[in-house]
Amino acid sequence: HGCCGRHQQAPGGTPWGGADGRGPACRRPRGRGGRGFDLHRLEVGRRLILGGVELPWDLGLSGHSDADVICHALIDALCGAAGIGDIGTLFPDTDPKYKDASSLELLREVTDHCRRARWVVENADVTLLAQAPRVAPYREAIRSNLASALGIDPAAVGVKGTTTDHVGAIGRGEALAAQAVVLLREMP
Repeated sequence: HGCCGRHQQAPGGTPWGGADGRGPACRRPRGRGGRGFDLHRLEVGRRLILGGVELPWDLGLSGHSDADVICHALIDALCGAAGIGDIGTLFPDTDPKYKDASSLELLREVTDHCRRARWVVENADVTLLAQAPRVAPYREAIRSNLASALGIDPAAVGVKGTTTDHVGAIGRGEALAAQAVVLLREMP
């Protein structure tokens, strides 16, 4: 099928494209995928912020900003998909301007940067890797925050959690990590 589900065939071509059979019969919107990962140590005396939500926990993530691993993983996924660098390039930890910065606001800024580069977010999916705390009680608040920052419907944002079954730094409760994938669509 060609565009809009109709069979399309160029004169002398094939149903799959132009005369040589290689090119598309019509132009479709372009999309790009990106992946991101982030890990931070847990430490006493820091707030625990995940997806822009402060969780009541006795440990927080160590970092220059608020160290929100969910937002950081999404930022790198967006940057990779849009070809605009990475979180360290855009928000260097040597810049005092970003000390204790809200990572949700940084995510909003990167989303705007993607739009200026003619890309919009189609959907996003994140996985928190944590022995504790569990993400389930905070899932909807996190999803709502991320959707707002990304400019998409909350139904287009997946938020999941998993443990490492007590293996490694995450399993010992020394760190949290997040993985993210995003799909960007080229603006017309």
